Amino acid sequence: MKARILVVEDERIIAYDIKSCLEKAGYIVPTIAAYGERAIEIAEESQPDLVLMDVMLKGNMNGIEAAEQIINRFDIPVVYLTAYSDDSTLKRAKTSQPFGYILKPFEETQLITTIEIALNKHQTEMVMRADLKKEKQMRELKSNFVSMVSHEFRNPLTTIGTYTDLLASYAHQLNEAKKSEYLCHIQNAVKHMTDLMSDVLLIGKAEINQLIFNPAPLDVENFCKDLVTEVQFSAGDQHKVIFTTQGQYRELEDTTCHWRSLAIKTFLPCLDEKLLRHILGNLLANAVKYSPFGGTVRFDLFFIEGEVMFRIQDEGIGIAEFDQEDLFNSFHRGSNVGNIPGHGLGLAIVKQYVELHRGEITFASKVGVGTTFIVSLPVK
Repeated sequence: MKARILVVEDERIIAYDIKSCLEKAGYIVPTIAAYGERAIEIAEESQPDLVLMDVMLKGNMNGIEAAEQIINRFDIPVVYLTAYSDDSTLKRAKTSQPFGYILKPFEETQLITTIEIALNKHQTEMVMRADLKKEKQMRELKSNFVSMVSHEFRNPLTTIGTYTDLLASYAHQLNEAKKSEYLCHIQNAVKHMTDLMSDVLLIGKAEINQLIFNPAPLDVENFCKDLVTEVQFSAGDQHKVIFTTQGQYRELEDTTCHWRSLAIKTFLPCLDEKLLRHILGNLLANAVKYSPFGGTVRFDLFFIEGEVMFRIQDEGIGIAEFDQEDLFNSFHRGSNVGNIPGHGLGLAIVKQYVELHRGEITFASKVGVGTTFIVSLPVK
C-alpha cells in the first residue's frame, strides 16, 4: 500500500500540481492544508505517513513552527518545500530535523526521490528505535532479575547468619526450647533458599528451552484428588478445599498416546504429570496462601472434547486491577500482599508450563472478593 502524504501549501495552484504529481506516482493525498494550525489538526486526525510542508505559510504559524509540532507530537516525517534558499531559512529549517528539503521550482523526479528517501529513512529509524527499546528492556529485565534474586537471597541468609551467631555465642545460656526455635528459623530459611534456587533454575531453563516436556497417559481425576488431599493437609482446618469433576475423558482406541482399562474402557489423556503437579499445586497453594482469613477453595475438573480444564477459585484478598497486567512476570507480587511470604516466581513458571502443554491460563479477580484461575490443556 502506497504512503499517505499530507500536502501543506498556501498557493492553491502549486498545491494541486503537487497533489497531481504525487497521485500519478501512486501516493495517496487525502487532503491539502493551507495553514499551519490546520495542518497540525489534520496530522493528528489522519496520521499521514509524511507531510510535505511549505516553509512560508500565511497566518499566525509558519511551516517550520507547524512542522516542529507535527514531528514532536506525532513522530511524522516532514519534507520542506521552499522558494527561499538563504542561510537563515535553511538554519531555521534544520533545527526541526526534517527528513528532506526541496527548493522551488522542482522537478517531479526530485520530488518523488526525496519523498522515497524520507519514507525509507523514517522506517529505518523506527525499526532502530524499536530494537534499541527492546534491547534496553532486556538489559533492564536482566538487571532487575539479578537485583531481585540477590535481594530474595539476602533475607534468608541474614536469618541464618543471625540465628547461627546467637547459637554460637549464647548456646550455654539458651534452654532447649529456644535452641529448637532458632534451629527452626534456620531450617525455614534454608528451605526458602532451596525453593527459590529451584524456581530460579526453572526460569533459566525455560528461557533457554531446556525444559523437558514428557506427556504420558495420566489418570487426571485421581491425580487431582491426591493433590487436594496434600493441599488440605497443609492448609489445616481454616481452609476447606472442595474438588468436583464433570464429564469423563474418552478417546478413540487408535490414538497415539492412550491406555485402556478393560473394566471401564476409558482412555487417559496425555499430560506431563511433573509439570501439571507444579501448575495445579502452585495455584492451589496460592489460593490458600492468599486467603489468610480462611474460607473455601473450589477446585473443578472438566473433561471437554479435546482438552481438560481446571478451575481454581478462592475467597481471598484478590488482585488489584493495576497489578493484573504484570501478574505472570518474574518477581512481580501484588501490591496488597502485605507480609504474606513469596518471591513472585510461581506464576511465571506456571505460565511457562502451561505453554509447554500448548495450553492457556486465564484469570479473573476482584480485591476483597477473590480470584479464579482457569487452565485449559489440550490432551493430544
